[in-house]
Amino acid sequence: MDKKIGVYICTGCGIGEAVDVDALAKVATKEYKVPVCKTDSFLCGSEGVDLIKADIEGEGINTIVIAACSNRVNNDVFNFGSDKIVERANLREQVAWVHEADDEDTTMLGEDVIRMACVKAKAVELPDPYVVENVSKAILVVGGGMAGITAALESAKAGYKTVLVEKEATLGGWLNKLYKVTPLGAPYTDIEDPNVEARVKELEDNPNVTIYTSAKIVKIEGAPGMFDATIAANGSEVAERVGAIVLASGAVPVDNAKLDYLGYGQYKNVITHAEFEEMAKNGKIVRPSDGQEAKKVAFIQCAGSRDKDRLPYCSAACCVETLKQATYLSELNSDAIAYIFYKDIRASGTYEHFYEKVQGTGAVFIKGDITGMSEAGDGTLNLESEDVLLGGKASLEGVDLVVLATGMVPTTAFGKEVVIETEAEDEAAAAKEEEEEKATPDTIIASDILNLGYRQGPELPTLKYGFPDSHFICFPYETRRTGIYACGTVRAPMDMAKAITDATGAALKAIQCVEATAVGAAVHPRSGDLSYPDFNLNRCTQCKRCTEECPFGAINEDEKTNPLPNPTRCRRCGTCMGACPERIISFKNYSVPMIGNMIKAIEIPEEDEEKPRILVFACENDAIPALDMAGINRAKYNPWVRIVPVRCLGSLNLVWIADAMSNGFDGVLLMGCRHGEDYQCHFMKGSELAEIRLSKVSETLDRLGLESERVRTAEVNIMDFLEVPKLLDQFAEDLDELGPNPMKDF
Repeated sequence: MDKKIGVYICTGCGIGEAVDVDALAKVATKEYKVPVCKTDSFLCGSEGVDLIKADIEGEGINTIVIAACSNRVNNDVFNFGSDKIVERANLREQVAWVHEADDEDTTMLGEDVIRMACVKAKAVELPDPYVVENVSKAILVVGGGMAGITAALESAKAGYKTVLVEKEATLGGWLNKLYKVTPLGAPYTDIEDPNVEARVKELEDNPNVTIYTSAKIVKIEGAPGMFDATIAANGSEVAERVGAIVLASGAVPVDNAKLDYLGYGQYKNVITHAEFEEMAKNGKIVRPSDGQEAKKVAFIQCAGSRDKDRLPYCSAACCVETLKQATYLSELNSDAIAYIFYKDIRASGTYEHFYEKVQGTGAVFIKGDITGMSEAGDGTLNLESEDVLLGGKASLEGVDLVVLATGMVPTTAFGKEVVIETEAEDEAAAAKEEEEEKATPDTIIASDILNLGYRQGPELPTLKYGFPDSHFICFPYETRRTGIYACGTVRAPMDMAKAITDATGAALKAIQCVEATAVGAAVHPRSGDLSYPDFNLNRCTQCKRCTEECPFGAINEDEKTNPLPNPTRCRRCGTCMGACPERIISFKNYSVPMIGNMIKAIEIPEEDEEKPRILVFACENDAIPALDMAGINRAKYNPWVRIVPVRCLGSLNLVWIADAMSNGFDGVLLMGCRHGEDYQCHFMKGSELAEIRLSKVSETLDRLGLESERVRTAEVNIMDFLEVPKLLDQFAEDLDELGPNPMKDF
């Protein structure tokens, strides 16, 4: 498009008092020859917006630079239509509110902010969305338990064709094995019937739903909007095209062999809570040893769970399941007594009401781990435990039945050998344990669920305990496979009520995905972004860096090993752009030359002016919000800093650092999300990849006589807004000790 740029500078919110607005306007009009540059004291108000609209209509302005507040606010106010380019220059949170008013350094910073915005506005092009022909808006739900039924029903009720695949002959999953379920509605004190038949009938009666039972996914190929699923059902194969997938395959109880330390398999009257549930469904709670009615029943919580040698995590549902079963006991055996040995009763949220009710039924709660168990001659069991609340030891004799509340293992753990990791006190102990586990690994037998046609593997990437790698902080349900959403106990340990809301959320995410894909827009976290990466394959060297580093499997390879993009899988993070050594990958609104020119536009003072410059590449997902919040809190920091927002540190191309150092910047700081085991990176591996790339830069800097300490990374989350100013000031102090960049003035 032929651009006509207008720059609009707001003087409100303290901006006019902090900087020399005339100097900023001069940068736009004199240096960048912008035909229209205007100021307003309340740009986001109706008069300010009308000012811009008048220039759009009267002057033909089609590229608008808003020099005012953060781009994280007022997006609706400054939306002038999809045929207009709008760039935001943050003069409020990152200039006026964090630096001294009416100071030379503050105005110089404001001028550089205008320069970067003008350069970017000249380079940005309107994106052409990638629209799939014959896009499918159908939803595939894998798993027919409570979560799967809920997800399928919610999708269908919203008007979307829904395909449900269940491996068993009947729907219901774990529900079919339950006598009762925990309270699902107000007043949250009464157990309920599973009501499986009614739930299934509602699903079967919905015309939008197609159900395959005794079925298996043979393979799934394609991408959002065009997934092609081959389903084996009742001796034949059928094909279904769908737009998004909800994985609701559930979990299974932990291996009973792990429970021998609590007498399981050794004493007949020690059973699991699943076996207790079967008894209740049959109408009688009895001792397996002789069939006699059980009157003294001990429930042991966290059986094998929260145990570094067995199942390290809490399975979330065990406590409320035990409360429910203690209720059965008093209903089915009126003179029976329940003794509950627990570490913590985790009955969160509305389940607190249920917990209080069970406490009033006569159940005895003992806080402490079981330390011993023995069997008497009559088959009863004697238990010993620590008593945390009263101190000392607690003993319970003549127990008819011991019920172990076992944890759950997600079905996605069954796709590869899974070694249950343990925490060690030090690295030496960890290394020793690793060597021991190599000989006898604690494995889970392999199976498969989705059989995806991805070069990265047929199943979803998982965390160390086998749960799908969804972003647990900001984006539950999302997995590393765009358009595939996990819910229920396959996603995380949870109780029945949580599984229902979880499935509803996943169904909504799947619907958002198919609707976004239909118009060529990205899903989270760059929701609505219409751009996608363009590949100049004429210069491609087939190095495979982009295919290997893409966190979402959005790039395959063709028969000549050239990158083969799948645009609807792409989340627009730019990791491929940062990975490419030939710089052949770019977006119309984000590219290596674009950011490089923004860096070069920043004015570097002469060395004798003693005004160092620090370049900060800040991730737009956590670092930029943290910087904005620092501004809101008026937390001042060094005015030498120049901030360049990036989509993700994974998009960092090393040429940007080379440009910065050769242009005379005294230091470069990369501010990205926390990575590692409990990562917070919105694009999964971006900040980790940036740190790996930076390690290679350090050697080069040292060889050139430039101290590697001049380029650093820092992990920042959104709540570090009061720490970020300290981080920037400390970096400035360290650079002051190093002295000016030797390449300055060259």
